[in-house]
Amino acid sequence: MPGLNTLDSLYVVTAFLFHAVLVFHFAMRKWRFESALKYGYLVYALGLPAAGVSLLLLLGGVTWSLWLGGFLYLAWAIFGYIIEYRLKIEWRSPIRWTVFGPYITLYLGTVMFYWWPLNLLWKPLWYAAAFLFVIETILNVTSHEPTPS
Repeated sequence: MPGLNTLDSLYVVTAFLFHAVLVFHFAMRKWRFESALKYGYLVYALGLPAAGVSLLLLLGGVTWSLWLGGFLYLAWAIFGYIIEYRLKIEWRSPIRWTVFGPYITLYLGTVMFYWWPLNLLWKPLWYAAAFLFVIETILNVTSHEPTPS
């Protein structure tokens, strides 16, 4: 990665870890491993260190598009954890728009800010993250389909 400083590299590592965690989690959920449901809250818990990285990036003076992702992740994580694990609200089927709207907006905002800004750093990173985004999206969507009987 040509010309990346320490903070840029920290963002890149964080972005790819985020995408890797989603690919792993959605793959686990797709293939019906109980651990995906049992330990899914850990995906939300990772919002805390992501926000810590974003704070470092913000204080380090990097452009806003590199530090926003971690704060969005924390907001999505808090919202998702409360909805899914504290209140145990079923919102996917049938869709509860009052939950679905904010949840999906925060989720997609997080995903986008861990993908699009990579283009500012080095275009091949953007392509690699796009590949992971496609995989995680396919796994996410197909993991919600009902199991054939």
